[in-house]
Amino acid sequence: MLSKKIEKALNDQIRIEAESSQIYLSMACWAEVQGLQGISAFMFAQSDEERLHMLKLVKFVNERGGHAQITELKAPKTTYKTMKAMFEELYKHEVFVSSSINELVHVTLTEKDYATHNFLQWYVAEQIEEESQAKTILDKINLIGDDKGGLYLFDRDIQQLSTVPTPTV
Repeated sequence: MLSKKIEKALNDQIRIEAESSQIYLSMACWAEVQGLQGISAFMFAQSDEERLHMLKLVKFVNERGGHAQITELKAPKTTYKTMKAMFEELYKHEVFVSSSINELVHVTLTEKDYATHNFLQWYVAEQIEEESQAKTILDKINLIGDDKGGLYLFDRDIQQLSTVPTPTV
């Protein structure tokens, strides 16, 4: 059985994961209309993955005697000055999500809820991966600079990242 404090913290994370999905969906739409098909495909896949992260939390809350709450979401940004600016925002968002997950893990320890703590270890590992991937992408974009040929190759190559299977709920 979840304590009310843990249930609220998990519901807050459900909203964050849902907003992450929306942010990446919005980024995918922006990239698509810019003609960046590879980046768009990558961002659509990221959006789907974030939704699966949300659903995993929803199922956990409900199965542990809580009530997962689906709430209003903050509208994501819809345009970006550059592709680099978009990926800088993506990286900052992943750092924010990591911080949120870490705080959630802290709450489980203070509440002595070791089952939820154990469940969240998957999210901790996932966030290390997500943050690292966002940083690597940003590093590559910085290497490309203003080279249009480099952008073309990057757009083509990043599409391969979108074919990585996402976790099941």
